[in-house]
Amino acid sequence: MQTFDLEAEGLRALNSALHAQSEQTNQTVWDIVNPKGSHAIAVGLDAPIEVNVKGSTGYYCAGMNKQATVHVHGSAGPGVAENMMSGTVVIEGDASQYAGATGNGGTLVIKGNASSRCGISMKGIDIVVHGSVGHMSAFMAQSGNLVVCGDAGDALGDSIYEARLFVRGSVKSLGADCIEKEMRPEHLELLADLLERGGCDAKPEEFKRYGSARTLYNFNIDNAY
Repeated sequence: MQTFDLEAEGLRALNSALHAQSEQTNQTVWDIVNPKGSHAIAVGLDAPIEVNVKGSTGYYCAGMNKQATVHVHGSAGPGVAENMMSGTVVIEGDASQYAGATGNGGTLVIKGNASSRCGISMKGIDIVVHGSVGHMSAFMAQSGNLVVCGDAGDALGDSIYEARLFVRGSVKSLGADCIEKEMRPEHLELLADLLERGGCDAKPEEFKRYGSARTLYNFNIDNAY
């Protein structure tokens, strides 16, 4: 195990060391101590390594992640796991705005609550939130899955494409073109897998599914102003 003191050695040295890792590395586990809310921790990783951040982080932690597992033992600032491609990111606390934004793949697990725009423009990522999400979550979500074990704020799934949204609690309001959909056996099976991967003991039958009504796919003159 490699232990890296971020306060003493600095962010540039940390990310340089992590970027130097490859498929054949024997430095597979890293503990980052004294993060103290620093921004851009463990961004752009592309190796099957495990990074444990012992504290809370600032902006864009684990952004553009590939292959790596990043575990934040605290809360995360805006843009955590932004544009991640693969791998796993776990946040033990809460996440600020636009968690998992534009994510193309991989799994993001938030064990607390997520703020506004969670999963905005998601493109294949799976996001599991143990708590609640704020307004405009999954705005323009194109593909992937957002699981919310708590409640969802205003305008959930506004202008959604083909992503699947599963919410156990209440939804304050649905955004444009987002509707409740039937929960079929294949969705229950999918959700069971997502909940297991996210370490959540909720039952799939407790959730409702939301998705696109597909009325915005083509131009309609009645929608023009």
